[in-house]
Amino acid sequence: MAFIPLYDGTPYRYIRRPFVAWALLAANIIIFVVVEHGTWNDADRDSVWSFGIIPALFNHQFLRPHELAQIPEWSVLLTYSFFHADFWHLAGNMVFLWVFADNIEDAMGHLRFLAFYLLSAVGSGYAYVLSDPTSQAPVIGASGAIAGVVAAYFILFPYAKIWILALDIIPVHIRAVWILGFWVLFQIYSLLASAGGDLVAWWVHLGGLVSGAVLVLFLRRPGVPLFYRPPPPEPPQVEEL
Repeated sequence: MAFIPLYDGTPYRYIRRPFVAWALLAANIIIFVVVEHGTWNDADRDSVWSFGIIPALFNHQFLRPHELAQIPEWSVLLTYSFFHADFWHLAGNMVFLWVFADNIEDAMGHLRFLAFYLLSAVGSGYAYVLSDPTSQAPVIGASGAIAGVVAAYFILFPYAKIWILALDIIPVHIRAVWILGFWVLFQIYSLLASAGGDLVAWWVHLGGLVSGAVLVLFLRRPGVPLFYRPPPPEPPQVEEL
């Protein structure tokens, strides 16, 4: 990861607490610890094949082994986004969720943000299915839904200032338009440059970006502007002696 987001400081306008964002973060952690028996190693194979997206299974080109969890195939478009390959996969996604999701929840409201997050997950997962319908490579992780959150933040708050760790060690205070713009371009570049066997499902990221960019136009509260630029601070008043 070229940077780690730390804090944005964008104030809330409509809500007191981002309860949905917190619940989603907790759900991801609980599933990793309880269901996946969270470790530093690779995810449990059974959980990946039971709850991850496998395009060939989704398109009924072969059946899921009977010893694995049998769930409706459409439901993997949601379940895959709550499972992670290892601790660092989980941590990377949850940091982005922690920093950026609260302001999107504020701009949409609790229930509409929940719908936004889940639909971004569905859109990103289906993009992966469409990218290679016969693939037997499973994909799991919240990165598609997180990409939707990043796209929404980029559209709503491009001029917000964000504290990040550049190169994972250097603290930098930078506008969202620069750092998130770089992140979006990096996803597109990685998709175009990736080989067929690339372990990162870049189509999931792109699907999430497109889903989030479209959904935010319809799910934001009435009156919430796009590309909001905060007014410049007023100069301090100077008292005459």
